[in-house]
Amino acid sequence: MKPFALPKSCLLRKSGEFNVVYRQGRRLRGPGFLLVCCGSGQPGSRLGISVPAKTGCAVRRNRIKRLVRETFRLHREIFPGSSDIVFAVRPDFSLDGLNEVRAAVAELTGLPERRDAAA
Repeated sequence: MKPFALPKSCLLRKSGEFNVVYRQGRRLRGPGFLLVCCGSGQPGSRLGISVPAKTGCAVRRNRIKRLVRETFRLHREIFPGSSDIVFAVRPDFSLDGLNEVRAAVAELTGLPERRDAAA
């Protein structure tokens, strides 16, 4: 595995995994998105991303998913630990950069960021 890779084991991929998080998880509402977090009992967190077609064309939806995955890969400390997380995007999602997504998630979860992440 590459040192900075995001392996598939860190992602929620099956609809059953998403359903468990939606049923049992705690919801945190942010600007244009919703974080649903559910304890998993596993050593690391796993991320699932839900972007509805109402959000825009495929290019926009895929860009949002890349931004969220990259934020999760680089800044795991701002996401709840040992949990399954679904990042559900709403149609009014307007964050366009990694720093904007990182800041919104950090503010929402209240978890401290690393000092070098602010640069």
